[in-house]
Amino acid sequence: MKKLNCIFMSALMTAVLPAMGGGAARAQTASAEAPKPLPPGLDTEWMDTSANPCTNFYQYACGNFLKHNPIPADLPMIAPYILIYVHTQAVVHQLLEQAAVDSPSRTPDEQKIGDYYATCMDTQKIYAEGLKGLDPGLKRIADLKSKNDLTPLLAHFQLTNVGAFFDYSEQQDFKNAQDQIAVVDQGGLGLPERGYYLRTDPHSVETRQKYEQYVTTMLQLAGEPEAKAASDAKTILDFETALAKVSMSVTERRDPKNVYHIMTVTELAKLAPVIDWTDLMKLTNTPPVTSLNVANPDFFKGMQALIESTDLATIKTYLKWQYIHAQPSWTLPKAMDEATFNFYGRYLLGQPEQQVRWKRCVSATDGALGRAVGKVYVEKNFTPEQRAYMVTMVHDIEAAMGQDIEDVSWMSAETKAKAEAKLHMVRDKIGYPNHFRDYSKLTIVRGDAIGNVMRAAEFENHRELNKIGKPVNRDEWGMSPQTVNAYYNPSMNDINFPAGYLQSPEYNPDSTDAENFGHIGATVGHELTHGFDDQGRLFDGHGNLISWWTPADGEHYKQQASCIVDEYSNFTAVGDLKVNGKLTEGENIADNGGLRLAYMAFLADAQRKGIDLKKKDANGFTPIQEFFLAFGQDWCGEMRPALTRLLVQTDPHSPDRIRANGVLQNMPEMGKAFGCKVGDPMMPAHPCRVW
Repeated sequence: MKKLNCIFMSALMTAVLPAMGGGAARAQTASAEAPKPLPPGLDTEWMDTSANPCTNFYQYACGNFLKHNPIPADLPMIAPYILIYVHTQAVVHQLLEQAAVDSPSRTPDEQKIGDYYATCMDTQKIYAEGLKGLDPGLKRIADLKSKNDLTPLLAHFQLTNVGAFFDYSEQQDFKNAQDQIAVVDQGGLGLPERGYYLRTDPHSVETRQKYEQYVTTMLQLAGEPEAKAASDAKTILDFETALAKVSMSVTERRDPKNVYHIMTVTELAKLAPVIDWTDLMKLTNTPPVTSLNVANPDFFKGMQALIESTDLATIKTYLKWQYIHAQPSWTLPKAMDEATFNFYGRYLLGQPEQQVRWKRCVSATDGALGRAVGKVYVEKNFTPEQRAYMVTMVHDIEAAMGQDIEDVSWMSAETKAKAEAKLHMVRDKIGYPNHFRDYSKLTIVRGDAIGNVMRAAEFENHRELNKIGKPVNRDEWGMSPQTVNAYYNPSMNDINFPAGYLQSPEYNPDSTDAENFGHIGATVGHELTHGFDDQGRLFDGHGNLISWWTPADGEHYKQQASCIVDEYSNFTAVGDLKVNGKLTEGENIADNGGLRLAYMAFLADAQRKGIDLKKKDANGFTPIQEFFLAFGQDWCGEMRPALTRLLVQTDPHSPDRIRANGVLQNMPEMGKAFGCKVGDPMMPAHPCRVW
C-alpha cells in the first residue's frame, strides 16, 4: 500500500493518462510525429490583463489560456502539465517506434519495450483473437465447485491485477519503516469509490444506471444472451454495493492510523476463514509471513459474511465480471474496448473522443515497463546541468523550511527540534534512480497481447511481494523517470522529482529564477511540506508512524489546519458541488506551504545573486510579480465538468483554479506586489496559514 502524496491528482494519473482510444485495425507501427514545442516559463499571451489581479488572480494570469490551448477532444482537461505530458508522450513515441523495429542490435530492454508496443499496435491480430486469451481464466471461474475453491483462483487473480474482493500486496511497516510487510486491503469495486454506490443524489443514481448498462453490454459482448446479461449486471451491482457498504471512505482512509492494523495470519483467518490465507501466500510465492497489516478489518469481516450469505452462482458471476473488467481495454475486441471508453472515458470523464492508438500504446508500454522506457528516455532527455540546478534549488527550499519551522509561533521548541531533525533526514531524488530495474526475467512475446499484460503483471507483483521480510530499499522510486508528476512518500521520507516533470514551463534553463522558483520551486516546496501536512506530520524522520508532537502542539496544528479546511470547504468546484475540505486538507496545506517556502528561497537566492527585485522586465513585471504569475500559470486550464465532479468525490487535490486563488489569497506578499488592499478578494484581512 503505497502512500504517495503527488503534486497532481492521483485519480487523473490513472483515469486520463492511460489512453483509452481506438484506432483503425493495423499491424504496422505508426509514424512518430515531432513533439510540439513546450511553453515558456511565463507566457503573457495566456494572461487577461483586463482582469483585476486583486479580485481574481487566476483570471488575470490565465484568462486567455484556453484561447491558445483548447481542451483536445481526446482529453478531459488541459493544463500546462498536460502540455508537458503530451510533449513527453510524443518523445516516448519516437523512441518506442525505433525500439519496435526488429533488429539484432536492440538491447534486451529495447526488445521488450519495442515488442510490447508493437503488439499493442497490432489491432488486426488483437481483434481477430477476441477473448481467446481470457479463456483459461474464465474456465477456472466456471469450474469452481464450492466457495472453498476460491483461494487458488484469487491467488492467481492477485498476481495478474484482478482485484476481486480484496488487494494483497506489500508495504513499508508504518511503525517500523525499515521493514517490508504484507498487507491486505479492501477492493473489488468497479466504480471509482464506495460513495458511488451509496449516494442518493440524481447524478449518482444515473451513474449506477449507466454502470449497470455498461456491465450488461460487456457481458453480452462476452457471449451472454441479452436477458441473462441484464440480470447478471444487476446481480453484480448489488454484490458490489454490499462490498461498498463494508468499505472505508476515501476521507477516512486519509488517516494512516485508520488503515494500519497488524494482525497474525491466524487472526486474519478468523475474520475471513473462507480464504485460506496461508495457502494464498504460498501460491503467490510470498516469503514466510506470520503477521501482516489488515488495513480494514471490518471490511474482511463484512466480506466473509457476504460470501457466506451469497450463493456460488452469484459469486461466479461477480468473479467473471471482475476478471473481464480488470483487463486493459486495448487487449479486448473493438466493441468491448469502445464500450469501456463510452462509460469510463465519455461518461465519467466527459471526454468526447477516444485517443488514437499510438497514444494508448505508449501509455500501455509505459505502465508495464516504465523503468525500461525510462532508462532509454533519460539518456537523451535529461542533462547533468538540469540535475545540478535542481539540487541547488531543493537545498535552498529545504533551508527555507528550516527557517519556517524556527519562525512559526504555534510550535514549542521541543517539537521544533524534532521537526528540524525530520527535515534534515529528507532524501532528495531528482531526475532518475541510481539503478534501473532488471527486467531480464520478464518475457515479452511479440503478438501475444494478453499474455504480455499478464506476464508483466506477474513479474511486477512477484517483485513487490518478494520484498516482504527484507530491509527496505530506500533508493527505489515510486514513479518512472518520464512521469510528469512529483511526490513525497512519508514512509520513505523522501521527495521525488522525475525527469519528465522537469521540463518547461516547470523548469526551463532560459527562464528567470523568479519563474523557475514560481513553477518548480513551488512544487519542491509542496512535496517538502507534505512531510508536515495532516498525514506526513504523523511520521518521523525514519518514516515511522509515531507521535513526535507534544499534545499541545498537536492541538495547535489542528487549529491552524482547520482554517484551511473551512476555507476550502466553501469553494465551489462545479455546479452545486463544494470542495471536500477534509479530503483535500493535506494537498491544500502543501500548496500553501509550498509556495511560501519557494518565495522564501527565491528571496534568499535573489539576495545572493544581487537581483534587483524592483526592476521591471520587458513585460513590465518585477521579479516578485513574475514569481507569483509563474505560480498562477501552473494552474491555467480547464477540466470538463464530468471529470471535475469525479475528482471532487475521489481525489485529495482541489480543482486547479482553486489551487491558484486559494493559495494566493493566503499570501499577503502577492497582494502587496500587485497593489491590492486588505479586504480585496485576493487579500483577506485574516488569511490562513499552517506553514
